Amino acid sequence: MIDPKHPRYQSLLIREKLTSAFKRGITSSAGLIAHGRGEAFDYLLGEKTGAFAHEAIKAAAATLILSKKAVLSVNGNAAALAGQSMILIAKTLNCPLEVNLYHHSLKRVEAIEDLLQKKAGSHLLKFSKYKKMVIPGIASKRKITLREGIGSADCIFIPLEDGDRSHALKQLGKRVITVDLNPLSRTAQAADITIIDNIVRCLPLLLNNIRKMRNYPKENLEKTVKGYDNRKIIRQALKVICYHNL
Repeated sequence: MIDPKHPRYQSLLIREKLTSAFKRGITSSAGLIAHGRGEAFDYLLGEKTGAFAHEAIKAAAATLILSKKAVLSVNGNAAALAGQSMILIAKTLNCPLEVNLYHHSLKRVEAIEDLLQKKAGSHLLKFSKYKKMVIPGIASKRKITLREGIGSADCIFIPLEDGDRSHALKQLGKRVITVDLNPLSRTAQAADITIIDNIVRCLPLLLNNIRKMRNYPKENLEKTVKGYDNRKIIRQALKVICYHNL
């Protein structure tokens, strides 16, 4: 039991969720390492959602609402830390969820699908039930995706993603939205919209923005998207990282 009064309570709680998920076959050992790297950037960001992240969240909400077919891509860490938020976003947008893993195995895919299935219902596209397609330019098994999911999407939400896949999806002409604590990562640099924040903080905010903005006039949403500059957001995040403790 983690003491709620511990100064590192939230951080320790996240670690506990990930290690528990690892024991259940949901996250991978590489996923634990990736989280540790991200946590270091979270320290440098002051462990709070900055103004740059709020701006990216609004642009992401508008883009997802405007999309003809958005798909939410779920990996082990995203499922373990923010699975419920991912499900609620999918239901609010009436869009599908697809499990896609860098360290792919059918056993892990099924473990994550089992974790999501009860609450996700028909929004979850099960890997075993749909036709597959291959995304060009990816060497790992992550190139295998569902034709009815990511394969036919115009906009893909890929939190905690690897750079190769982000680039490959962009090459297919898809809009890419990501969550990444490292503003210098290939994923952060390649995405159309990069939410530089901890996934456990920003996904509830993204959900709230989608719920609030889905009834906005289309022209208002388009204005939000058109006015968004991802390079500016990345520069603002880097400035906070460099100077927030000085």
